[in-house]
Amino acid sequence: VWSKSSPEFRKEVLLKLANLLRENTEEMAVLESLDSGKTINDCLNEVGNEVPNFFQWYGELIDKTFGKVVPTGQDVTSFIVKEPIGVVGLVVPWNFPLLMAAWKAAPALAAGCSIVLKPAEQTSLTAIKLAELAAEAGLPDGVLNVLPGFGSTGEAIGRHPDVDTVSFTGSTEVGALFMRYSGESNLKTVGLEMGGKSPFIILEDAKITDELVEHAVTSAFWNGGQNCSANMRQIVDKKIKDEFLAKVIEKTKTLKVGDPLDTETEMGSMVSEEH
Repeated sequence: VWSKSSPEFRKEVLLKLANLLRENTEEMAVLESLDSGKTINDCLNEVGNEVPNFFQWYGELIDKTFGKVVPTGQDVTSFIVKEPIGVVGLVVPWNFPLLMAAWKAAPALAAGCSIVLKPAEQTSLTAIKLAELAAEAGLPDGVLNVLPGFGSTGEAIGRHPDVDTVSFTGSTEVGALFMRYSGESNLKTVGLEMGGKSPFIILEDAKITDELVEHAVTSAFWNGGQNCSANMRQIVDKKIKDEFLAKVIEKTKTLKVGDPLDTETEMGSMVSEEH
């Protein structure tokens, strides 16, 4: 019988969770759409494909990740053992609620850590449902804890002496606060993914093709522009500015729900480029 901390048990649970997410795709997608305002097609793709794939990938990785044996003399043995860091605080934003939770929770659970997950206060429903499905998959009580709440909840996670590390995605302002919380508590490690507006640069010799315009519009407007790598700053050489602007305006006038910019292929490529 496997112990509940063994890699075999963790793998079994994560693979079961991946399957349960696939079986509950429609319910999870509706919850995500109601909470976040994302289109149901986007939610169906993220919940039904990307999210369970993350849990499956890390589940399969569990029994394929090893420590190292260091070359030494005959009278010495030296080796490196990989161990879970402990309790992990995960703070996720509202633009990709369940997807961001999966990115953070899957590797933490695979490593054998316990989790305190704080979803954004606007989009907490799928995180709660994720915990319910994880329990159904066999995850022991107390391993995945979901704490919906406002900023004070995140601060409590950041300052708690029993939280060993925090992974935060959100604004630069709040990211700086988590560094302060760590310094004023137990010096927990902090991983930060903070907002930014990446530049989309078009030089003088560029040809303003339909493909270029489509990428320019997609990179700015995809997911309602709520994307930490959105190319909101579009820097164009003044010699081709008018041509570029006219074609972008024309493209935006024709956008509608179901436009090819929203296809699963395009969405998937944007997500993979972001992280």
